[in-house]
Amino acid sequence: MSGFSPAFERLGAAYAAVAAQQQEVLAEFLPAADWSTDLTTGTYTQGDVTLHVALIGSFAEKDRSWLWGWANPQFGPSHPGVLNPKAMGSRLGIPEMTSGELDLSWYEGPARNGGEPIAMVATSMLGLTGTIPGPYDGGIAYFAVRDPAVPAATWDSATAPRLITNALSLFPADHRLTVMRFFSHHRLAYRQTETSIIATLPDGGACVAEFDDQDRLANLSVTVRS
Repeated sequence: MSGFSPAFERLGAAYAAVAAQQQEVLAEFLPAADWSTDLTTGTYTQGDVTLHVALIGSFAEKDRSWLWGWANPQFGPSHPGVLNPKAMGSRLGIPEMTSGELDLSWYEGPARNGGEPIAMVATSMLGLTGTIPGPYDGGIAYFAVRDPAVPAATWDSATAPRLITNALSLFPADHRLTVMRFFSHHRLAYRQTETSIIATLPDGGACVAEFDDQDRLANLSVTVRS
């Protein structure tokens, strides 16, 4: 494979902005402190905060490969401390989620390695509350947070344009899908035209996404009401 499959690209387009926003909430929630994890109990501790987590997978820096936790012989698909999206990946026809190990040597995206977008998209697709990277000698393990203690992200007119724009740079497959999924995630009513998507904001204002003749985002503006 020399790139993500079209199915995964669309999944990324749908969830990248949603996942990125939740990551910012999680980063604010966790204290700046040393961390440890215990997959026997499915817990992650950072400073005085302990969360329920599951291993998503790991990225090996030497050969730039991704190994799902369910495919790791140390754990296996039935381990309680492992996230296993294989069945959902099979239903949705996403090969990245049904292959135990992925070659990511081709990846040159804005994230530091291809493991990060895989972990974030999988976590967001399953409705979980964030992804925690755990560096180790030779790679990075990624843990999915499945703990109600972490608050869910809410609509923020100040950060929405940045989040959507950054998501499009990571997963540019379908600009309209990225915008619509972000709006629907926040339960914003929206309508589409040939050249735009207009969402009604909680304060009565509007967020307007304008597209060019190739359906690429050309402008995103927010009007708020005081």
